[in-house]
Amino acid sequence: MSAVQALPLAAACLWLIAANMAAMLPRDNHRKCASVLVVIGVPLLGWVTFALGPVLGVMLMAGGASVLRWPLRAAGRRLRRLGGA
Repeated sequence: MSAVQALPLAAACLWLIAANMAAMLPRDNHRKCASVLVVIGVPLLGWVTFALGPVLGVMLMAGGASVLRWPLRAAGRRLRRLGGA
């Protein structure tokens, strides 16, 4: 594995560690931490997918979705409410 491939993978591992650490914080900090993690995670997901391929990108997306499941559910409810369904 070259440095071009190792760097995005290391950054993704650090993101997952940070997400798990944020989950251990008191409940009133979760929304702020989730927002920061999403803002950092989306470009990171694109970088990993570009550098390491779509299979690893989908695996990382599934891992991120499992950590950030409440913001995803809230976004889904908000989209359904806006769509009128």
